[in-house]
Amino acid sequence: MSLRIATMTVWRVLNQLRRDRRTVALLLIMPSVLMTLLRYVFDGSPMVFDHIGVTLLGIFPFIVMFLVTSVAMLRERTSGTLERLLTTPISKLDLLVGYGTAFALVAAVQTLLTCATTLWLLDLHVCGNLSFVIGISVADAVLGAALGLLVSAFAATEFQAVQFMPAIVLPQLLLCGLFAPRDSMASWLDAASSLMPLSYVVEALSEVARHAEATAILWRDLGIVVGLIGVCLVLAAVTLRRKTP
Repeated sequence: MSLRIATMTVWRVLNQLRRDRRTVALLLIMPSVLMTLLRYVFDGSPMVFDHIGVTLLGIFPFIVMFLVTSVAMLRERTSGTLERLLTTPISKLDLLVGYGTAFALVAAVQTLLTCATTLWLLDLHVCGNLSFVIGISVADAVLGAALGLLVSAFAATEFQAVQFMPAIVLPQLLLCGLFAPRDSMASWLDAASSLMPLSYVVEALSEVARHAEATAILWRDLGIVVGLIGVCLVLAAVTLRRKTP
């Protein structure tokens, strides 16, 4: 992998995003808007907002980054840009690391804005260190971007890329422990949830919400999330196609 080529890819992606104001608005503003709506949905039950709000700080960025990244990479392929790029010295890994880094930077800004809105303006209460909330949320947003890069290889149109969201994201939302404890589910659903990335994100954020100090479970779950980011990027490099057939 070439660091110089990957860095050039980062700047190219960021410049493309900068010119697309609607996408920038979706990436940076929408999670904060959703958290604000949630706060006033539970206006009369602040304890409920405290309970689920911290976990949604990781879920909303994951969903938004997954959607935007999968569509963006597919657009590169269908427009012929990816095919032209891969005729140059750039490798698939250079391209994906560049994309992953660019969206990681965007994810960091997105998460900081969302956390600032939720923790200070909406008065969400968390027992643990706020830096852990921010770090886990950033890692989850990057995971969403990496997973989006991976699934984009299996879509032929932008509409098909969007269809992956209910197929991949919604089952994770149902089984991650947000709506019901995982150990209260049917045993086969509990086992299935152990294979889903969002389960570890929700568990890690729940640990931060309940404990003042970092726990072993938190570190384990964060390590799993970071490992999954690497796995998704490697698989995306293996499955990436130059163009849509």
